Amino acid sequence: MLSDTDWSAIRLTFELASVTTLLLLVIGTPIAWWLARTRSAWKGAIGAVVALPIVLPPTVIGFYLLVAMGPNGPVGQLTQSLGLGVLPFTFAGLVVASVFYSLPFVVQPIQNAFEAIGERPLEVAATLRASPFDTFYSVVLPLARPGYLTATVLGFAHTVGEFGVVLMIGGNIPDKTRVVSVQIYDHVEAMEYAQAHWLAAGMVAFSFLVLLALYTLNPTGRRT
Repeated sequence: MLSDTDWSAIRLTFELASVTTLLLLVIGTPIAWWLARTRSAWKGAIGAVVALPIVLPPTVIGFYLLVAMGPNGPVGQLTQSLGLGVLPFTFAGLVVASVFYSLPFVVQPIQNAFEAIGERPLEVAATLRASPFDTFYSVVLPLARPGYLTATVLGFAHTVGEFGVVLMIGGNIPDKTRVVSVQIYDHVEAMEYAQAHWLAAGMVAFSFLVLLALYTLNPTGRRT
């Protein structure tokens, strides 16, 4: 039913989704906190930039990331000067592209959860002389847990389902950058419909179970 190449693509896909989700939670938390708390005139512009991957075609994002991370791009020149080489067609390049592509699916649920907390819990913590770090760790994070659960699930699932961005940045290198979505495309291109069916059906089942678990275990996720 599934070849060694298929299993390799599945393993690589889940490795990519896991690393990307962890990075997104770290990067997305301060962005979401700033967007939820700021009154800056830049809030709308920054929020629009974060949400761009929702409306932009993945190939557009992939193209500009490819140019930026290529040997003549600013990021590519920086990584080469640091002795890291160029990022396109590497696993690290896939991670960078996936972080950009899945950013709004992590930032927005966390931002909504922060905004739903309101001012009262923070004011109470301040009257008890809690430091900003203690307030965030002991008050904000527990109250925002539903938003974090939603962000984790959506970020992971969205990364698993990527195609255009990973194909533009990673190409189609077995055991290195070939993920499940690209593997399905290869099977279809080779008219291997049975193999494509098994992988595609697995993706449908995975997506359904992820959303079912999210809506069952975290009903507030539908609102955040």
